[in-house]
Amino acid sequence: MKFFKAFTAALLLGLSFEACAGKIGSDCTFKGIPLYGKVQIVEHFPDIKIQLVEHFPDLKVQAVEHFPDACGKWQIVNSFPDFKVQIVEHFPDLKIQTVDHFPGVR
Repeated sequence: MKFFKAFTAALLLGLSFEACAGKIGSDCTFKGIPLYGKVQIVEHFPDIKIQLVEHFPDLKVQAVEHFPDACGKWQIVNSFPDFKVQIVEHFPDLKIQTVDHFPGVR
């Protein structure tokens, strides 16, 4: 019985830690994809599905014309992207808020 209680407590502690960890890594990556650079918006076969939100985003994104070299800075391109995104209404991988200043993880 003690083992079961200890196991349950450890499992719950691990799950709560994982839930707090977030989807985006401390190095501003999602599943190994850096969340900055040249981005292509596609209808099919994206690397990441995103939902545009106004509150509580996973990532704040600033559209830039040049030097998309920091977390959350995206340069929208039509060819040769670093990664591809699809804008969805339901079941996104990440929730994105567009900003004019201070991009990155909340």
